[in-house]
Parts: sequence; structure tokens; C-alpha cells
Amino acid sequence: MADTAPLARRRPRRRARRVVALLYIAPAALVYVAFAIWPAIHTVYLSFLDWDGILPATSAGFSNYTDVFTDPTLGPALWHAIVLIVFFAVIPCALGLLMTALLQGNVRGMTAFRVIFFLPQVLPLVAVGITWRWLYNDDGLVNQGLRWIGLGGVTRAWLGDYNLALVALGLIGTWAMSGLCMVLFLAGAQKIDVALYEAVALDGGGPVRRFFAVTLPALRGEITIASVITTIAALASFDLVFVTTNGGPVDRTTVPGLLVYRLAFNESDIGRASALAVVLTLIVIVFVTAIRTLTREKA
Repeated sequence: MADTAPLARRRPRRRARRVVALLYIAPAALVYVAFAIWPAIHTVYLSFLDWDGILPATSAGFSNYTDVFTDPTLGPALWHAIVLIVFFAVIPCALGLLMTALLQGNVRGMTAFRVIFFLPQVLPLVAVGITWRWLYNDDGLVNQGLRWIGLGGVTRAWLGDYNLALVALGLIGTWAMSGLCMVLFLAGAQKIDVALYEAVALDGGGPVRRFFAVTLPALRGEITIASVITTIAALASFDLVFVTTNGGPVDRTTVPGLLVYRLAFNESDIGRASALAVVLTLIVIVFVTAIRTLTREKA
């Protein structure tokens, strides 16, 4: 009896602390539910309707999803998004790791280079797209540089080229995402114990062995985060594509995000646009789950 009395007094205090904690997180939770959870649920609801955004909606069942999966434009658009993963995620992560290996040493001028490399991250993607559209023009800086080094024969309007427009668009993503990867990897590298590098050095290991034996395994978490963020940026890309090519030439750079926009605002087909948005979300979840599974550290 004497032992249960203090326990009974502690329970109301714990309950009171939980109530206070819930009150603290309630404003943020309400904002998240209002602007993230509820719009997602409403999009799923709209995907089962036949609605032009003005007239009363009618039930469409699963016909919108049937139309999405039988739409001949979805396959090429999805393939373009997968190709963009190489430029938005794979190459930036590789460049970020390379820069991390270089910036860990005492290289002169690397502080300024670090700032320049991260600069694209502070610029809006719309501004980035407009700038690169000018650079890729016939008389843009890219073609002027090629003519200056004697490669005038390969100059062209890069974003209007049928075969190279997607590559040119992807390189913009590489330029924009590499700085983010580098900053994430540098932040992760700062937590690595210096004694590990000293142990490798005592064992006769050089910079390459230090990177692969110590730095790379220690950055597993940061690599996962960078891969997830950049892969989502590639699959859900819209603003950069819309500003630079608008899906052209001849839909060679069309991506699923751009199809959602066209269905909703050009064709006023809110139901099919919502269904495609739901499918795109599921595709993103599958890719993110695969990345987290592949990079998960075995116990």
C-alpha cells in the first residue's frame, strides 16, 4: 500500500505533462494536417470524380486510373523522369562525394569554392531555368565557349535539339543539386573521429584508402538523405521543365509533373490530373523505399 501511493501521485503528473506536450505540438500539427494531409486526401477523392473544375462533379469510379495507365504519353514521361534521376541524383551525389574528399584536405581557396558550389541552392529553380535557357541559346555562353575552343561544329540550340534536350535539361539539374549533396556530405564528414583516419594512416593507407575505408561508410546516412531528396526532385520535377522546354521538343522532355499540370489547367480534367498525381506519389514512395532499403545498414 505504501509503495502504490507514490505511483498513484505520479500518474496525474505524467498525464499533465503529456497534455502540455500535445498543446505545444498542436499548432504545428494543425498546419501540417491543413496544408499537407488534407490536400493529399482531397486529391485521392478528386481522382474518383469526373470534374472540369466548374460544373458539378460526377462519380467516375476507377475510369480515371484506367485512362492514366492506358495513356500513351505516361510511359515516355516516366522514362524521362527516370533518366533525370541520373542527372539529379546519381551524378550530384558522386560529385558531392568527390568534393567532400577534396575539401577535407587543406586545399588553398576551397572556402570560396565551397560557397560558389553551393550558390545554385539559394536560387529559385525558375530563375535557374531562365538563366540556363539563355545560356543554351544559339548565341548563348555555351555555344560561344564551344566556338572559342574550335568546336563550332557541335553548337546548336541545346534545349531545342530532339536528341540532346533531355541531357541538356538534366545537366541543369546536376548543376542545381550538386551543392546540396556536397553540403550534406561535408556536414556528415565533420562528425567522423579523426582517430580513424590516423589508424588508416598508421596502416600505410593513403587518401584514397582513407576515403573508401572511413569517409564513405560514415556518410551512409547522409548519402541516403541526399539520394531521397534528389530522386524526389527528379521524379516530381515541374518548374524547371516548364520554364526551360515546356516538355518540348515533341514531348522529348515531358515528365509526369508536367502532364498533371496540362490535364488540370489546359484540359480542365481535374479527375485524371488527380489520378495521375496519386500514381506519381506512389511511384515516388516506391523509389524512396527502394533507396532506403538498399542503403540500410545491416545489423
